Amino acid sequence: MNIRLIALCIASAAINALPSCTTDPITRTNSATSSASKISHDSRAALKSLYAQNPAARAIGKQAKGVLVFPSVVKGGLIVGAQAGNGAMIRDSGEISGFYQTTAASYGLQAGVQEFGYALFFMNDAAYRSVSRSGGWEIGSSPSLVIVDKGVATSLTTTTLDKNMYAFFFDQRGLMGGLGLQGSKITRIQPQQ
Repeated sequence: MNIRLIALCIASAAINALPSCTTDPITRTNSATSSASKISHDSRAALKSLYAQNPAARAIGKQAKGVLVFPSVVKGGLIVGAQAGNGAMIRDSGEISGFYQTTAASYGLQAGVQEFGYALFFMNDAAYRSVSRSGGWEIGSSPSLVIVDKGVATSLTTTTLDKNMYAFFFDQRGLMGGLGLQGSKITRIQPQQ
């Protein structure tokens, strides 16, 4: 494991341990060292690649009010695990309307390192407004989520019956099983321009 991954794991676990995900020092540090132009570029490129590889994502994207794209989330762990990454909200008009950080911590029988991306498609104005007005939220609390299985585009695995938001995973690399979003915290950040 390299130093960057160890630091990322510790930072991510620290974020999840704090009660406020909008004012903690790790989030402020992350936003101070992130570039808005790089996050925008990487998020747009990842969404374009997802659309090229997955017709279901492209079809859902045509109807979405906004897509929150995390092009690179790093996950690592040995018994205790953590994941983190930065992304951008891309409106249906193509403009960037905000920057976000995703973090999660887990514990249990796990070992390995992986990198992946994911995109959250907000299907109506209420779901988009709910997310864009809050400084942060935990997936599973709001809005409702449907995870679209990448391998079988027509098969949906639902965590709720409401379809306000769809999630697609993409570009998974590494040796660690199990991708999930339940309990992931998403925090709005203000990166450098």
